[in-house]
Amino acid sequence: QVQVVESGGGLVQPGGSLRLSCQASGSIEGVYGMSWYRRVAGKEREFVAEIRSLGTLTYADFAKGRFTISRDNVKNMAFLQMDNLKVEDTAVYLCNLVESQYSVGRTVVHWGQGTQVNVSS
Repeated sequence: QVQVVESGGGLVQPGGSLRLSCQASGSIEGVYGMSWYRRVAGKEREFVAEIRSLGTLTYADFAKGRFTISRDNVKNMAFLQMDNLKVEDTAVYLCNLVESQYSVGRTVVHWGQGTQVNVSS
């Protein structure tokens, strides 16, 4: 069983920074990539950033130039450095790990519960 746990959320003023962490643990066969999403109350979950095991990075347009995703492949961790935060970045930030289960020929997405980020003056 795979567990994904996010941390690092909190309250920050507009223009401030936060660094979110995501730790995956358990029996992980292979990692295709890790991603961050966010969910604003009353809205659909939206993509923030992805980092694949070979290093390919993808960002949502609103994240480009402000957010940076990184990974520690050995520890199965992902990070999201968020700078110049805006009020509209307030959301629950969720991490996922896409596992490649080579033995059965499928991929499985494991989600965490999320960490709350509040941007307010």
